[in-house]
This record gives sequence, C-alpha cells and structure tokens, in this order.
Amino acid sequence: MTNSSRQKRLTQVVRAAEGHFGNKIRRVTAPGGDGRASYKLHFDDRTVFATLRPNFRRTHLEAHVLKQLAPHCDLVPRCLGVVGEVMFQSDVGGRRLNMEIAARDAGGQADLAAEAVRAIFKVQEASRKTRLHEIMPHLGNNRDWIDNFAEGVRGLEPYSGGRSGPVDLDAIKAAVAQPGRQFVKWDCRSGNAAIGRDDVLRWFDFEYSGLRHGAEDIAWLIGDEAWPVPPEVMLEIVRSEFDPGCGHALEPYLNYLSLYLTFHCAQRFKLIVKEAGKRGWLSKRRIRKYDDAGVHPEFGAQICRVGAYFAARNRLTAPIARDFEAAQKMFLSIILATLEEGRV
Repeated sequence: MTNSSRQKRLTQVVRAAEGHFGNKIRRVTAPGGDGRASYKLHFDDRTVFATLRPNFRRTHLEAHVLKQLAPHCDLVPRCLGVVGEVMFQSDVGGRRLNMEIAARDAGGQADLAAEAVRAIFKVQEASRKTRLHEIMPHLGNNRDWIDNFAEGVRGLEPYSGGRSGPVDLDAIKAAVAQPGRQFVKWDCRSGNAAIGRDDVLRWFDFEYSGLRHGAEDIAWLIGDEAWPVPPEVMLEIVRSEFDPGCGHALEPYLNYLSLYLTFHCAQRFKLIVKEAGKRGWLSKRRIRKYDDAGVHPEFGAQICRVGAYFAARNRLTAPIARDFEAAQKMFLSIILATLEEGRV
C-alpha cells in the first residue's frame, strides 16, 4: 500500500469517527502495523478501534455478528456503529494473548490457555442463542477447499521423504467435510485475543466467521505455531473446558479435533516454509508483535510437534505423524546451526 493510499484511508476513518462520535481524535495508532485494516483512535475520554477492510461486505458481516452476540456474551468487542465502510468497536485491551502467554511460566501459560479455550466455548454458546446459524456462510464446504486442505500434507514430503506412505485421502476428505451446524469465529490465533483492564480475555476479529463443526476454533488456537503450550497439555485443557452443549460428545469431538489439526498444521507448515523462502527468518518478538506468520525455526518445530501429536491420535492420520516428526528434525537442525553460529 502506498503512502498516499494509507493517508486516504486514514482521512476517511478520522472523518467518519469524528462525525459519528461527535468528538475530536487526539491521535491515531496502528498496533497491528500500517498495513492492517484496523486503527486505534484515541479520544480524550476513551480509545476505540476503527476497521476499514478492503471488502466492505466482511465489515458489515462482522458488525452484524458482534451485535447478535452482544446480549449473550461479554467476551467479544461491542460494535459501536458502522459509517459507510468503517466499523467502530470497543477496545478490548492492549495485552495481546500471544504476547501475554509468552511472558508467563508453564503454570501461568496453562491457566491462560484454559481461559482462552473457555472463552471460545462461551462465544459459541452465545451464538446458539441467536439466529446466526440461519444467515452465516458455511465454511470449507466445497470440494476444492476440502481437496486443497487434505492434500496439504503432501507439502511435508520434501522434508520427510514421504515416510507416511499412502493414506486414505478419500476417507480423510469425507471426515473433514463436516456440515455447518455451529457458529465459528475462525482464525482463533492467539494474536486475535486480548486481556482488558478488567483482566478478562476477549476474542476479536470476526470477519471470517461462519458455520462448521465447531472444533475448528480450538484447532486454530492449538495450531498457532507461536502458541507455546505443549499439545498434550492443550488436549487436557480442552477435555476439562469442553462444553457438552456444543452438539457433540467429548470423544468424537476430540477425534475430529485431532483429524482437523493434522491438516491445519500442515497448512501452517507450508506457510512458514514459503515465507521463510521469501523473507528469511524473522525474530520471535517481531512475529508476536505484528501477529505475523511464524517464520522462525522454533515456531516451525512447534507446528511439527503439534501436528505429529494430533496426527497420532486419529487412525486415519496416524501415518502422517512420521512426516511431521521428520520435518521437525529439519527445523531442529536449523536451530542448532544458528546457535552454533551465534545468530540466535
């Protein structure tokens, strides 16, 4: 985006905000970076987020979702109005989950992870008190999406020698093709949650929300390569926080979660390798600060560890665990090499 384009967008946001709220803005910041769709507007008495997305339909959909959830749940931002293509929402806090969890010890991380999982289930519970299931788009329900998602594990082969051998991709695709019955936020990476001044964790950024199985939101969190909580700990947290009102029994839910996470991790693996080829390795702090793709060898190793653990839990995907384990060794060798060279 050019400087003139950024200035034009900023001018549009400021004019809309000052007209809507009837107050002058003292300053504008962009916590997610200049290239992101959201700005933090600083008034004399409060801060508000303004969102101007390239696709105004997503903005209006997000505003509708937040308005529907508001009477039933305080774990999402409040929509404060929409002016043309600009949506205003409450500031849920400056302590981003991805930064906060990295600063805690193992016990503190587990506690915060449980709060994040609990909040996901609470948001989904709130959605069942609305009519969102009647109007939201069904996600991942076409053949091309399912094919691309399931076949993404082939991206591991150059780094693993295809150790898994043949898997029953037809059976896997049939299992992945879940009907859209439960509202999902989607994109529940840890950079999309924050802790407010009241110490409550809230999820934000609902532009991609829709309908699917429901476990996908948990998968996005666990399958975030910058998420430091071990997969075995996360599995026990999901067990303890599981909402029986979600429409699934616990064990089938966990079985599908494991299946879905296998392929989600493969997609994140491909993204890391692709971005590393284009940009080189990035610092972990920069990745967390700007909620960027986890282009760091430690994050690559983490996503392989998560993929291997959950692949091994489902009979359809168990052979793929070996591919993740082999790919993890590649990242570990990069870490060792950089340590020896003094670059980490």
